Amino acid sequence: MVELFVLAAIAWLCYRAAYLHDDEFAAVSRGVSDRFGKLWDVAHESMRESRFLRAEKALLTILKIDEKNAAAYNRLGILYAKQKEYRDAIDCFEIASSIEATASSLHNLGLIYYETENFEKAAVAFEQSLKLEDNLAARHVAYAKVMEKLGNDKLMFQELDRAVELEPNRETYGLLLKAYETREMQMEADMIRDKMHKLITTTTGRRRRIVRPKRVVV
Repeated sequence: MVELFVLAAIAWLCYRAAYLHDDEFAAVSRGVSDRFGKLWDVAHESMRESRFLRAEKALLTILKIDEKNAAAYNRLGILYAKQKEYRDAIDCFEIASSIEATASSLHNLGLIYYETENFEKAAVAFEQSLKLEDNLAARHVAYAKVMEKLGNDKLMFQELDRAVELEPNRETYGLLLKAYETREMQMEADMIRDKMHKLITTTTGRRRRIVRPKRVVV
């Protein structure tokens, strides 16, 4: 009788160890979530304060807990890029993209390839990024710069035109104007210069006169 009781107790303990109650699962989940949150806070704060070693430790700790955390790899890549450790940055962005290909991670990878003058790989990364998200002018500008390095003026102008279309401001118009002027395309440059002038005039406008209320003596 005693042996049956012992066996039953052991079986119950094994069952309980294998299947935690929902509230115990929730407690564990909250604990992991809280730790992740604190680590992310440390990483963000440390990067903002340029405390790179502290940020790196926090991100590496996150990756020890979750080795497939694409966001942590992407952030770690940015950290290494800030320190000009480009080889490590490339490794991080490539891993992040292999886990979860996002426009951001691919764009960052392209930027590092561009910085290290690997323009062919930069072009591929930017192309993949644009396939996922093509509504940001900065992505088109980056791709245009790579095309310029590769001698593809046609695609370069196409991307700069797209950037102007998405964000018609002084910066995008200025890049397009410079590209035309560098290639001595005076007619096109004059057209862009006129558009820039109209843009500046429209943006600035006339300063409204401030009408002060009449002072009434009571």
